Amino acid sequence: MNVRDGMTRNVLSVGPAHTLREAARLMSGQRVGAAVVVDPSLPALGILTERDILDSIGAGQDPDHELVADHRTADVVFATPAWTLEQAASAMATGGFRHLVVIDGHDVAGLLSMRDIVRCWVGIPVPVPARA
Repeated sequence: MNVRDGMTRNVLSVGPAHTLREAARLMSGQRVGAAVVVDPSLPALGILTERDILDSIGAGQDPDHELVADHRTADVVFATPAWTLEQAASAMATGGFRHLVVIDGHDVAGLLSMRDIVRCWVGIPVPVPARA
């Protein structure tokens, strides 16, 4: 199986000026554990995960004043849709993270989480997002 078989295609994007509370609200609303951070002033994408938000709150920081720009991960590991799930799992385990941004050419094609990989390996289909 390949990354394309398990990745989530609807990717949430947030900007660097969003507060952590705003990002958490958006992530919760879409039931995702990570968002791609698009910052036009930087050449590469970043990622904000639920862990980043938890670390900030756990440190006593105010999520209404903390900005995504100060908590995102900038050194993102990218996968392609053609990677095997084994390659993706190995990259995540080696790097100590749980989400991969999937890039097809120059475009974000999806996100892959450890949960997505496990779902594929046990034969549970990728959930289709509910329409509003």
